[in-house]
Amino acid sequence: MRSKQRGITFIGWVLLLAPMAICAYAGIRVAPIYLNYMKVARTLEQVKSEFKGGAADSLEGIRTALEKHLNIESVDFPDVKDLKITRDGKAWVVNAAYDDQAPLFSNIFILISFDKTVTIGSESGD
Repeated sequence: MRSKQRGITFIGWVLLLAPMAICAYAGIRVAPIYLNYMKVARTLEQVKSEFKGGAADSLEGIRTALEKHLNIESVDFPDVKDLKITRDGKAWVVNAAYDDQAPLFSNIFILISFDKTVTIGSESGD
């Protein structure tokens, strides 16, 4: 006699759902880091638009505006000191390049690198 095939077994379900559960758990652990990055990117864009009408002539003015916006967004990392601000002709370039990590299991971490750059002011004078 031939037996009917009934479907997937319990072990089959475990082998199927375990990788999906690990991916979902990793997504849950990584989500706050990406939300923090979106706050940092939004802060840089807000500071860029804040100085769009007028010339950003001082490093301290940009630093103060960045610190104010990071405090409003409740960003603890990266700090204003971690952001690189350089002069490029008449424009200022603000670069937020940093790494952040999320714990996955025990001593296994997920490392994520972020790099956001904005140019405040313009060289062409428009």
